[in-house]
Amino acid sequence: MFKDRYHPAVKKDLKKLDQAARQDIKAAWIPKLLSDPYCGEELTGILAAIRSFHFKIRGMDYRIAYVVKENEQIIDVLMIGKRESFYQVLKRRLE
Repeated sequence: MFKDRYHPAVKKDLKKLDQAARQDIKAAWIPKLLSDPYCGEELTGILAAIRSFHFKIRGMDYRIAYVVKENEQIIDVLMIGKRESFYQVLKRRLE
């Protein structure tokens, strides 16, 4: 089982989401990601080293962007949010 580590801005990402979505992410989706870190798809282009995990909560699309560090057994979570403009914000965050 992998351990999770978070980018400092993820706390702000979670505050933007409603309480029920935050609880779902913490209780269901993060543990799924930690048990199977390669379930997300690999991104391409300038985001090539990053994986993106897609899921829905009450009909709304969400994403978790992360990097798998196999040798350390760590998943670095870079961003959590709704699908709309997710990748543009992620690119700015990594600059």
